[in-house]
Amino acid sequence: MYLGLAEAAHLRGEFSLGLLVLLAGAEAVWPRRGRTQPRLRRWPGNLGIAVVDALAVRLVFPVVALGVALWAARRGWGLLNLVALPGWMSIILAVLALDLAIYAQHVVFHKVPLLWRLHRMHHADLDLDVTSGARFHPLEIMLSMLIKMAVVLALGAPPLAVLLFEIILNATALFNHGNLGLPAGVDRWLRLLVVTPDMHRVHHSVLRAETDSNYGFNLPWWDRLFGTYRPQPKLGQLGMVIGLEDFHEPGASRLDALLIQPFIEKKSTTDDIL
Repeated sequence: MYLGLAEAAHLRGEFSLGLLVLLAGAEAVWPRRGRTQPRLRRWPGNLGIAVVDALAVRLVFPVVALGVALWAARRGWGLLNLVALPGWMSIILAVLALDLAIYAQHVVFHKVPLLWRLHRMHHADLDLDVTSGARFHPLEIMLSMLIKMAVVLALGAPPLAVLLFEIILNATALFNHGNLGLPAGVDRWLRLLVVTPDMHRVHHSVLRAETDSNYGFNLPWWDRLFGTYRPQPKLGQLGMVIGLEDFHEPGASRLDALLIQPFIEKKSTTDDIL
């Protein structure tokens, strides 16, 4: 069991690192927007927080979501272990259910003030690129892991489904935060199947009505189904302002500033600036 978990973690790590490098290169060649901040000001904090996140999860959790899935499968626990379904169907249903759970969690983190304090660090990035997809506060990451483990246990999600979901979620989070200039026709069709950079960028607008839209990380269907889909920002992809008003000061993107940000009082979060 532990060898399998170690191999899975290694596979995920290698895949995520390779994709990050690939997308960073693609952003340099086909950027969607000009940068307002140099990479050297943002990337050390964004990549540093990702390392802190990985260390925090490893130290706090003896097993993660995949370990819970293996444990539940051996004991026949969870909804999908109580019904006779083909293996492939159980995997598809589990991936869909996990993605819906991530969507719901994202909405809740926006609506509950205490949880928003954790999540706003992700939104305070003044530019959006592939490194933004790894920029989450360690407390949010650990809380998200607890929620994911609970969902996996309740579902009885097959271990393969959990592994696939984690790889897909990591990949799509990096992709849809990317500063990638996809052709309009490609974006229009692709966003029927997956959240695209132009679709998710709306979610990082400084305008509150736009921040509270396009919550999906992977599948775009939940936003359409629950009425939180917004096709384009009010000022257009090139005119929109990204980030939060309260975190524009020099040094706000340093690693130490990111770690203490949830504990800082601010008068506003994503209020309209127009």
